[in-house]
Amino acid sequence: MDSEKLLDHLSERANGFRAVAKKLSHYDLPQLNWRPSPNSWTILECLEHLNLYGEFYLPQIERKINTSKTKSELHFKPGLLGNYFAQSMLPKKNAKKIKTFKANNPMHQKIDKSTIEKFIIQQNQLLNLLQDSRQVSLNKIKITTSISSLISLKLGDTFLFLTNHIERHLNQIDKLELEFKNNEHRFSEQKK
Repeated sequence: MDSEKLLDHLSERANGFRAVAKKLSHYDLPQLNWRPSPNSWTILECLEHLNLYGEFYLPQIERKINTSKTKSELHFKPGLLGNYFAQSMLPKKNAKKIKTFKANNPMHQKIDKSTIEKFIIQQNQLLNLLQDSRQVSLNKIKITTSISSLISLKLGDTFLFLTNHIERHLNQIDKLELEFKNNEHRFSEQKK
């Protein structure tokens, strides 16, 4: 896979993620905190979950890029494990839910609109890191996973995993928005 095209594609996706978050920033707190069922996440909880992953991966990626002596290559070859993780995050029709680690589960935490701003800041960081990574090896730099310090992925696989994970949860947010709109008439009836 062509390294430049991959980074261009990932940057385009991150720009799209940022645009979605800017749209969400105009929603009111009742919609952002609406929960369709007791065990479902809210829009803000989805974003906070992504922020927690960003807090783990983005500083590490930045550190590795800044200290790398590697050179960029024309082609990125996904690793076996990295490709598996990245593909498993892709939103699919009828995809089974993936249980999240307790440390990354924001359910029922006090979350406000600053979560959206934090997400936008992280997308800006991601865009900067994607740009900076054009000077280093997507194949040779290894990023430790949040699963275990014994498991690391190629930088290119880590970027794919992160963007697929974000897309997965933004799709979840799309469904929440739709469910909220479908139930909005009930809320207005209850207020009367």
